[in-house]
Amino acid sequence: MATTLRSIKSLVPLLDRVLVQRVKAEAKTASGLFLPESSVKELNEAKVLAVGPGALDKDGKRVPMGVNQGDRVLIPQYGGAPVKVGEDEYHLFRDSE
Repeated sequence: MATTLRSIKSLVPLLDRVLVQRVKAEAKTASGLFLPESSVKELNEAKVLAVGPGALDKDGKRVPMGVNQGDRVLIPQYGGAPVKVGEDEYHLFRDSE
């Protein structure tokens, strides 16, 4: 189930959540040939847009996040919570994923 928002800037991840946007696959080869949309697959690479403050451990101290805003990360094929803003789709993952 996707959530619809007006602006992605209104979404702030909590605890150990990470907001990412998938990187679009290139539709052009290195030699300059254009590929049809049917042959371009979805990549498992994403750019981190926002990061929560981190989860709390059993003593109540913050556990630092493993990623920072602007990092490029590999994400699982399935999972995460999809968030749709207009035509763009974003995903929320836990830092451990």
